Amino acid sequence: MQFNCSKTFVTCLPAGRFLILYSLFLISLSSCKLREKVPLVVHHATIYTVNATFETAGAMAISDGKIIAIGSNDEILKKYEGEETLDAGGKAIFPGFIDAHCHFTGYATDNWKCDLVGTQSWSGIVQKITEYSKTAPMEWIYGRGWDQNDWDVKAYPDNKILDSLFPNRPVYLKRVDGHAAIANTAALKIAGITAATTIAGGSVELENGVPTGVLIDNAMPLVESKIPEVSDSLAKVFFVKLQAECFKEGLTGVHDCGVTEHTIQLIEEAQKSGELTMKIFALLKDDSTYYDRWIKKGRYTNGDLTVGGFKLYADGALGSRGACLLHNYTDKPGWTGFLLSRPEYFADKAARLANTNLQMCTHAIGDSGNRQILKTYEAVLKGKNDKRWRIEHAQIVNENDFHFFANHNIIPSIQPTHATSDMYWAKDRVGADRMKGAYAYKQLLQTNGWLPLGTDFPVEYISPVKTFYAAAIRKDGKGFPEGGFQMENALTREQTLRGMTIWAAKAAFQENQKGSLEKGKAADFIMLDNDLMKCGEGEILGTKVIATYLNGEKVWGNNL
Repeated sequence: MQFNCSKTFVTCLPAGRFLILYSLFLISLSSCKLREKVPLVVHHATIYTVNATFETAGAMAISDGKIIAIGSNDEILKKYEGEETLDAGGKAIFPGFIDAHCHFTGYATDNWKCDLVGTQSWSGIVQKITEYSKTAPMEWIYGRGWDQNDWDVKAYPDNKILDSLFPNRPVYLKRVDGHAAIANTAALKIAGITAATTIAGGSVELENGVPTGVLIDNAMPLVESKIPEVSDSLAKVFFVKLQAECFKEGLTGVHDCGVTEHTIQLIEEAQKSGELTMKIFALLKDDSTYYDRWIKKGRYTNGDLTVGGFKLYADGALGSRGACLLHNYTDKPGWTGFLLSRPEYFADKAARLANTNLQMCTHAIGDSGNRQILKTYEAVLKGKNDKRWRIEHAQIVNENDFHFFANHNIIPSIQPTHATSDMYWAKDRVGADRMKGAYAYKQLLQTNGWLPLGTDFPVEYISPVKTFYAAAIRKDGKGFPEGGFQMENALTREQTLRGMTIWAAKAAFQENQKGSLEKGKAADFIMLDNDLMKCGEGEILGTKVIATYLNGEKVWGNNL
């Protein structure tokens, strides 16, 4: 039916008939009103928006990679028509997870190395690398991921068997935390390491005056600098391969800690080609040649890459006894670990970065390492601020030092699975009293009101679901310990989800672009087969990602 509302048409009709036809016109117009077409409509979901009031929604409309509306099913479906629709069937949808501390590009380019994670003995490692040596792509035999704390004999091995099997071929095997390694004599010779080698912030372990092959912290680069790097083209292939794994696990963003300028260049090239779409917030490695350039340049964003600051190291790891403690290790009298650089070094870098928009993010594990960096930050931050400088790990904090976080808005950036990985032996290292300030996530949260969560992969597993379980349930995959590990410092499920999404975004000054599902933000979201906020404790670890969307485009998942 056509309606012509011209003056002639109106005046030629009797008044009563005109009113009837005009009413029909309005009804027809209302019922046939076109809905706004958008690329994607998601509906009949349980959408955890992770907004300020932690609201849930049923549907959302997406256009140009962003959420343009979110609300009830009726509200969205009446107003929007999707070129593509996703009927979630009531499934839970969360903001895409963001890993606030990992080693994305480093882990990717480790792809050619022998994976030693989960090995149960030194003999098991020897057997694995012997098999690997037959097809290793380089002369060097390079392995990563062993942890002597998983073995029946928990002492460091020596390199005698490596020397007998590989007298002329260099072997280098890095511990899971990246703070210790064992090298055979061929590798030590290439690096020029002898019994007389000493280095600040590191050690060459000796037995009867002879190097055992065990290298701690700053001694490791002496060997690593001699190992050939993979080609740029292969590195980018590895980036894309790891990206797929991240998407499968529900990660849509990562904070890549300690990257080189060359790696930044490779990321940009891979993103420009369209192969790499992962959203990367990068922290530069602590290279003395970088500071002048980047202090002048400042925070840098190019597409999905942001370079936001520097990653420094205060000390080593607790598992390798390189963490710097205020008092002796309980299981190694006379030993406190060490700082990797002199206090003056950290003070200089803090002073140089204080008047820039670059963040200073420093790895600190031991209570002495944490105190040193907290005081270093205090000296330049001088009270409340919004610079968002971070302590990475904040693993063992003296009870008298928590106030530094609150007084100077210092952000503890933590990795919950460290607690459930270390809980079997951490007390042996530091004793019962110091454990009160160890892995104290709830207490750290209270200092500043928010904290970002990450995995530290490849030190820990890449899975955000394991992060969620470790933070809220504080048990390992077998349900140990009964009742949870130091549950007084467990996070709630809501706090955990915020730490993996909006707080992780906030730690990179990106909370206005992503991290929650709100109008105007990036449509980065995941659909799970399980509702992490409601399911039973025993169901969490079995949760699978059904689909991952980045900027409204599905990047992983089966046909739905």
